[in-house]
Amino acid sequence: MNVPRSRTAIAVSALFAALSFVHVAKAQQVQQGQPQQAQGQQTQAPQTQPAGSLGEVSVNAATGAVARDHNVNDPYQVTGVSKTGTVLGDLPMSVQEIPRGLLTEQGATKLQQAVSNASGVSVGGTDAKGFFDHFVIRGLQAQVYTDGFSDGDQVNGVVHSLNGVERVEILEGPGSSLFGSGPPGGTINIVHYTPSPQLHYGANVQAGSFGTVTGSAYVTGPTDVPGLNYRVDATGASSDGFRDLAYWNKEIRTALQWKLGDHKFDFSIEAQDTRSTPDSYGLIYLNGAPIHSVPIVAKYSTPFAFARSNYVRPTLTDAWRVSDFLTINNRLSFLHRSLEFDGNGDSSSTKVVGEEVVHRQLRQQDDSDNTVDYQLEPVWKFKTGSVGHTLLTGFEYMHQTINTDRATADLPNIPDVFAPVPPETSIANLTFLCDSRHSCDNDHLVGNFYSLYATDQVDVTDKLKLRAGLRKDWWDTSLTPNITVPGRVDNEGEPVLAGHTYTRNDAPVSWNIGVLYKLTPWMSPYFGVSRSYLTNFNSEDTQTGIGEPESALQYEAGIKFSFLDDRYVLNTALFDVSRSNVASPLTLNGIETVVFDSQKTRGAEASLDATITRQWHLIANFTAQHAYVTSNPQGVSAVGNNPQDVPAYMANLWTTYDFSIYGVPGFHVGAGANYMSRVYSDIRNINSAPAYVIANAAFGYRAQHWGVDLNVHNLTNRRYFVAANMAGAYVGDPLSAYVTLHADF
Repeated sequence: MNVPRSRTAIAVSALFAALSFVHVAKAQQVQQGQPQQAQGQQTQAPQTQPAGSLGEVSVNAATGAVARDHNVNDPYQVTGVSKTGTVLGDLPMSVQEIPRGLLTEQGATKLQQAVSNASGVSVGGTDAKGFFDHFVIRGLQAQVYTDGFSDGDQVNGVVHSLNGVERVEILEGPGSSLFGSGPPGGTINIVHYTPSPQLHYGANVQAGSFGTVTGSAYVTGPTDVPGLNYRVDATGASSDGFRDLAYWNKEIRTALQWKLGDHKFDFSIEAQDTRSTPDSYGLIYLNGAPIHSVPIVAKYSTPFAFARSNYVRPTLTDAWRVSDFLTINNRLSFLHRSLEFDGNGDSSSTKVVGEEVVHRQLRQQDDSDNTVDYQLEPVWKFKTGSVGHTLLTGFEYMHQTINTDRATADLPNIPDVFAPVPPETSIANLTFLCDSRHSCDNDHLVGNFYSLYATDQVDVTDKLKLRAGLRKDWWDTSLTPNITVPGRVDNEGEPVLAGHTYTRNDAPVSWNIGVLYKLTPWMSPYFGVSRSYLTNFNSEDTQTGIGEPESALQYEAGIKFSFLDDRYVLNTALFDVSRSNVASPLTLNGIETVVFDSQKTRGAEASLDATITRQWHLIANFTAQHAYVTSNPQGVSAVGNNPQDVPAYMANLWTTYDFSIYGVPGFHVGAGANYMSRVYSDIRNINSAPAYVIANAAFGYRAQHWGVDLNVHNLTNRRYFVAANMAGAYVGDPLSAYVTLHADF
């Protein structure tokens, strides 16, 4: 794929030109005597910059220390993912927040780079295709939300940048009582900045290894209409990729906020166009592990593999404060997603025989997803005697249509696995087929989801906190095949025929209950139980029709510690999650299929957020877990094996130190490490990707309105693999460096 880097450069230049224009306009306002925001108020240190691309940072002129919004475990941070506006320290569950300041310091531009700052989260899982955002939490699949709205089709996802993102919230464990149908691993909620009543603007440009260029800019401020504020965030990015896996992305997000009487209206529209080079194979397995006697840039995937994804989402919300007792939230979202995909099939049939790579295939796919989501959520604040309540009540209706059309072509063998040269040169020379050995479909799926729910956050006393939630769902789903695929049968062994509509109606009840007690000012033990459900309704798992929903039950117990005026925050948790009717892709006798098994994960995790001195900050997390298959009704020999892409151990560390040079403050140096143990390619555990440890570093300078950072990834140039797919393992980046220049006004 030819990535138009010149277009990205032009876009970045245009963004900076626009910012220059805004700067001139702002100066003219001052000359005309108009009030100037965020200027002329710098006499006291520290001063906080506007919320933008740089994050909340300021430099203390006396000490050189940098004040940041870097706390991942701040017990007083109000979380949106709870939907009750509860601070983290009062929640009887594991919730972590990753702030923008930390991501900026690490040079992160994508969601995948952000999640390592939270415990228990790994990249990968089923049907990632080599470019989708797929995550596993506590050994279980997770779901991504944007400002409380889901990404639609839970399998074929999108690639999330950090365009206009203020923070990332991670709720670990089942969350169906709040969000409805959702994977039991947890919820990743991306939270965007809202418009400001003061004029601010900023931009950054990052350039580095493998032809990578990323530029972004934002502007926010008031309009001429009283109470109406705006914000615009734009990003352009391109990269050649170290394995010639080119990537190109452009997106824009426009938001308006209008405070009118007792109402606060928010409108936003987000649009993204992404082009990627999928690499489902990575490095092919040889003798149960990724082949090691080839260069790291060796490729077994089709040279003209291509993926394009478009994403448009307008949202409209109204927070109506009826009284101090009641706030009514009306929330509406429409999501349109499309995917064009020519990529290699992810099948364990693709393997090495002798020195040849055989049974290679190319899937041609065209998907679209349209989702309307309406949420009505009255929130009641009241007391019964001395007991305080924040009671969330809600009704949700979601209508989703998915259209998927795909076929598969056989590819020639690669003659020499040790010197791979894929023989195919053009898609025009391929014959696409549709049968039991060539993954295909032409399906129309429709889902209507109705929900009633309530969650009560109860302040029994200043020390004792209770939380209980209940949700009743009604799921009406249907599948209408437009073609009959030979060999395609449902879970009852009956053929799935064209023109027939197959329906399923489910009415699960999900719930959660938890208690937290502040035993001392610095220690709060908690315990919680939750039940969740996930509908097996998506563009991948309907090969055998629409199956019974997946269910999960989690027990969690932990202790939250906060020492020395919250300079040291330590969260610990033990968890036991069992799930049943889990859709797991497999290739049996050369045929790609989906089997449904039961799984369990038991484990422990800890995350530390420490301000050791005013200059020295550290975050660290560690997870130990045992995930295994407990049953498989289809008779696959997998009981006791590990699910796909679930490591037994994970650990992450990041630390920064601020200092002055010759009396000039604002310098900082950072270092970190990421560890993940071995992961398996599917539930049969025949192939796996090895454990790894990589080291990263950073150095930078920040003044009041600008800064520059150098981030170095994989200092030792370690060959490692971020996830195990069925045919091969995804290769992590080698030694690479990126320089970021950013400014905020």
